[in-house]
Amino acid sequence: MLRVCSITLVAMITAATSAWAQGAGDANLAEAAKKEGRVVVYSTTDAASANPLLKDFAALYPGITVDYTDMNSTEVYSRFIAEVAAGTGTADVVWSAAMDLQLKLAADGNAAIYASSEIPSLPKWAVWENKAYGTTYEPITFVYNKRLVPPSDVPQDHAALLTLLTTKPDAYRGKITAYDPEKSVGYLFDNEDIKYFPQAWDLFRAFGKVGARLYPAAGIMMERVTSGEHTIAYGVFGSYALARSKKVPNLGIIMPKDYTLVMSRVAFVSAKAKNPNAARLFLDYLLSKRGQNVIANAADLYSLRDDVTGEATVAGVRALIGDKARPVAIDRELLANLDASKRLEFIKKWQAAMKGQ
Repeated sequence: MLRVCSITLVAMITAATSAWAQGAGDANLAEAAKKEGRVVVYSTTDAASANPLLKDFAALYPGITVDYTDMNSTEVYSRFIAEVAAGTGTADVVWSAAMDLQLKLAADGNAAIYASSEIPSLPKWAVWENKAYGTTYEPITFVYNKRLVPPSDVPQDHAALLTLLTTKPDAYRGKITAYDPEKSVGYLFDNEDIKYFPQAWDLFRAFGKVGARLYPAAGIMMERVTSGEHTIAYGVFGSYALARSKKVPNLGIIMPKDYTLVMSRVAFVSAKAKNPNAARLFLDYLLSKRGQNVIANAADLYSLRDDVTGEATVAGVRALIGDKARPVAIDRELLANLDASKRLEFIKKWQAAMKGQ
């Protein structure tokens, strides 16, 4: 269901805010954005998580209205494409966790070229042709119920999870949950796992043999793990897990020690934006040190800049797993996953694996 959050930015910028504003967009861009007075954002980041960012942007740039609509990744893609086809203008900024779909939109000419002033502070893998930008550094984790999974069973890496399911299938029958790759970003995650874990398909078959339950959203998985219906969730955004664990102490989080995938929510300015200056300003804000600080320490979405401190940061991830982070680069390799024949081949193999074959 779509939720639209329209916030009129009326707060005054304080002296402290002015100091933070450096790097969040130059004065000329800010003035041009204020003349437009509005920015329309389509996003997969739910409004509750985005709210700290929207409030802070409001304090920084009074006089601009943010129309923020959160949807799932398929809805974001389909709605934007429909607007492009209609030829009457589109959302100004598209911000989605579906990295492959975002790159496809950009590669198909739907993203404006914009060299953000924040590029020098971003990792190279997070910027694609000055069009598509990574905004977060989100580890993909295992989540488990601390009350119901014995400490000796908690899997510290992918191989340990495979061993657990093959040696204790009865104990974990119906207790494992994961993203449904036919309906979610699980497709991208699973294809990345295949690159790094030689026994990935053995693990997927083990899911099938213990009757793993598949869902299209992380929220459902964590709710079911919290309730005890399931006890281990595979491949969950660390950002969602971290935010939930602060409210539910029994929710444990593991960043796999063999490798931890790192995904990034990709944003771009639409080539058909009705408010292009406000769109650039909003993108710059997301990438700025100020915006990244909010991402890390208020929204729990994990900052991708090295100069931001806190738990949900690159440094925070590095402290837990050292050099085992494996960021998914924003490059044309992502488009290979969208090849129809490749997807069909994967889905057939996945469906067989879910039958334990």
